Amino acid sequence: QLQHPSAEVREFACASISKLLQQEHVIPAFLQRDIVRCLGPLLMDHSLAVRETAAGALRNLSACGGFEVCDDMVTKDIMTPLVALLKECSTGLDADQLSPKKCREMNKNYIEDIANEAVNLLWNVCECNNTAVYIFNKEGCLDAVLHYLKKFSTNVDLAISVANCLQAVTEDNPDLLSSFNASAQQVLETVMLCPESTMKHILLRTLIAGTIWNIKNTIPPGSLGSMVNAILKIFSESLAIDAGEMIIRMNEAEKNRLKLTAEPEIDKNMCDVIDNCVVNEDDDMEEMPKGKVRRENDISDLLPSDKGELEEVTALLMAQQTALEIIVNMCCTEDPSDDEWEELSSSDESDLFMENSYSEGGGLLMSPLCLSDEVNSAFLNNLVPKKILEKTDFPNSVALDICTQNPSWKPLIKKLNAVQCRALTCLHSILLVSDVDSLGGASALQSLAQHLSQLIFSKTEFPTDTEFLEAVTSALRALLQTMASKNISQCMTPEQLLALCEAGIHSRNASVRVNTVSILGISGSVLAKEQDTAETLKMIGKFLLEVAMKESSLVVAGEALDALFDVFADGKEAEKAAVQIKLLPALKEFQPVFKMRIRKEGKGQYSTDQLCVLDNVKMNLRRFIAYQETVGKTPT
Repeated sequence: QLQHPSAEVREFACASISKLLQQEHVIPAFLQRDIVRCLGPLLMDHSLAVRETAAGALRNLSACGGFEVCDDMVTKDIMTPLVALLKECSTGLDADQLSPKKCREMNKNYIEDIANEAVNLLWNVCECNNTAVYIFNKEGCLDAVLHYLKKFSTNVDLAISVANCLQAVTEDNPDLLSSFNASAQQVLETVMLCPESTMKHILLRTLIAGTIWNIKNTIPPGSLGSMVNAILKIFSESLAIDAGEMIIRMNEAEKNRLKLTAEPEIDKNMCDVIDNCVVNEDDDMEEMPKGKVRRENDISDLLPSDKGELEEVTALLMAQQTALEIIVNMCCTEDPSDDEWEELSSSDESDLFMENSYSEGGGLLMSPLCLSDEVNSAFLNNLVPKKILEKTDFPNSVALDICTQNPSWKPLIKKLNAVQCRALTCLHSILLVSDVDSLGGASALQSLAQHLSQLIFSKTEFPTDTEFLEAVTSALRALLQTMASKNISQCMTPEQLLALCEAGIHSRNASVRVNTVSILGISGSVLAKEQDTAETLKMIGKFLLEVAMKESSLVVAGEALDALFDVFADGKEAEKAAVQIKLLPALKEFQPVFKMRIRKEGKGQYSTDQLCVLDNVKMNLRRFIAYQETVGKTPT
């Protein structure tokens, strides 16, 4: 049907394939039939409708297929017809392309709709494949997509697609920077300053802000402060909106709209319905309702229905998630580790206190990014940290009920949870780049510790969501480390601590397990300096020993050993507990096993950085055993 002489048949075939490709399990079968080379030429079909549906099908393939499928699409040269289509649409964008007459009657701009599908396809493949990004640079695709972006005032959906694509292709792409001349930057600035207040426009501004951050090296140094201030103002705008309340309002608006839309139809057909019921009272045959006769190639049911309110909420949540992700990047060094943000000191020159506090009488994360005084000042002036902390709360229960009960709104639950997790990751990053004073002092940190503990323990059952657990334990780990370094008393009880560790250590995610044993080590080292804590230290020691000896991941086992070294490094209570749990003989017995595991499992399974850390743990284990032997010989 894709090769059929009739454009309508080709369009129907593309639309049918597009629908099927949303089911991940059918993708391999289509790939075996070389679907990319079948659909690719149709991007330049004589029929505009075929171009649009072919681009939509390829977009679904790239979105649902993942990295490997996108790589395969690039290998099969999807970029050649895609680039040609992008450039042709750009050339014809401002022309009157709404013929034949049917297009005018439908009020449909095929050129913009085709461009929207094509840009989404471009975004997907460029996000997954470096060759696609290279072709984007080489073929000058930036000019075409910026031309589409200029349509933001009349076609915000197209502009959002372009902004998503731009944010992807500008990330870690120095070869593209020279293409962002004054004219290109002016286009971005115009969009970023657009005054419209819809959620879609907020998302658009947020994405463009992210693009400008990616190309910050093209900004003159003297303009950096104002640029960062403008970016953070946009982030503050989206983070200030309560997504839960927005869901409640938009759901009510949708109900009212549907009610108003349905009422005239009911009035018009009520008499006919009643008459039909009477006439057919004894008839066993059910007639086809009027107006429901379906053409063989009618594809209206494959197209999205009007979901304006849902789209607005979705746009808000995407804006908030994007803003939080970019702030995390702003907190990092230029080359952060994949697993852990490097700790950096913050600026000492700006006023790092806020009047607003998370809890009464306490300060709030005030603090700054690690880049410059201008960035720090902008960060504070926009009150971004307070809004980040608010997003770490669990989603509104009423909003969750609405989403749970409405199938079309149910996907929002995942997006609400994603915003919470990004906020916790953002909080973690801020904690790593800030000192205690900039965080509001001891009372603010204690309030924050109580808040994070409540997130973990407020539910009747311990949370099991891996993404949430990784985010909240990372934030708690960074917070407890900061508090311990300044001898600030910690708020978690031993019972809560052990409950967290018992649950966290069984997570399938290695990062959660690493955070768990690290938290236990930090808290244990603080308890070791206090009186009458030997019993708690015994429980901590037994737990960490068991993890070190039985954990399948060497990285987690190494972290457990490090935690043991911290807990039992010093103090009478620690010495007493170490003797009672027979720590020294246990470690002496385990030492050769650990060495053998590193030698046997290390190569091929762990990165160079991880192996360096494990070598340090191995050396520290030898030193700690020697220290414990000395402690054992010291007369009491």
